[in-house]
Amino acid sequence: MSIDRNKGENMNIIVCMKQVPDTTDVKIDPKTGTLIREGVPSIVNPDDKHAIEESLRLKEKFGGTVTVVSMGPPQAIDALKEVYAMGVDDTILLSDRAFAGADTWATSYTLGMGIKALGEYDLIFCGLQAIDGDTAQIGPQLAEFLDIPQVTYVKKVNIEGNELTVVRALEDGHMTVKVPMPALLTAVKELNRPRYPTMGGIIKAYREHETKVWSASDIEAEPANIGLEGSPTQVKRTFAPEPRGKVEIIEGDSAAEMVSGLVDKLKEKNVVR
Repeated sequence: MSIDRNKGENMNIIVCMKQVPDTTDVKIDPKTGTLIREGVPSIVNPDDKHAIEESLRLKEKFGGTVTVVSMGPPQAIDALKEVYAMGVDDTILLSDRAFAGADTWATSYTLGMGIKALGEYDLIFCGLQAIDGDTAQIGPQLAEFLDIPQVTYVKKVNIEGNELTVVRALEDGHMTVKVPMPALLTAVKELNRPRYPTMGGIIKAYREHETKVWSASDIEAEPANIGLEGSPTQVKRTFAPEPRGKVEIIEGDSAAEMVSGLVDKLKEKNVVR
């Protein structure tokens, strides 16, 4: 696929977004070892917001459309309404009971089939990782499934013609990579500062816009490749680590006295000499 900027051709950008439980409120059932989701608020995955923001900036610069795709239960429509209010053009929810229990491989396959059903695209953006799993596997697996180039840990993007110049964040610096489109990028928080939904966008999201909901049959997904049946990896057990030791509060009439008390305690435990 080649985009001719001189002819005014626009970009078709797809963003994969996930609705996740707010990890500040997540608890684990000590008997079953599973997450307690009841009563826990859900939010748009933070890294995905950076992917959406960058897509909107590219759209504003080069023209085109931004479509957000998510896989999840019906309540994920709330998150899609939020991102629609940020300024995206369309939202699609892949929702089917057959998708339940999917690991990253089955999720990537499902998203990939949904993207194929959408048709042509120039760029796919994903957040680096989801805060409820932190695997960072969806983006790379999706790129492999679609057989397109991928660049992860993206903190800067520039487009010239049909080529991307991307700066990757590394632990000890950065790397600049050039890659042809179509391609898939995963965003880190250093990429940008996501905008807030506008009041007009919120009104339009709830009064006018309707999220398209596609089932497994709509995207022609193979039953053996989706949900729990299509997941080669499964979680055997989830548990909260047992607390170790206890907290001791050192009190005193002054900071110097408290520091002295702390040093004495550390000496008792042979931490300092």
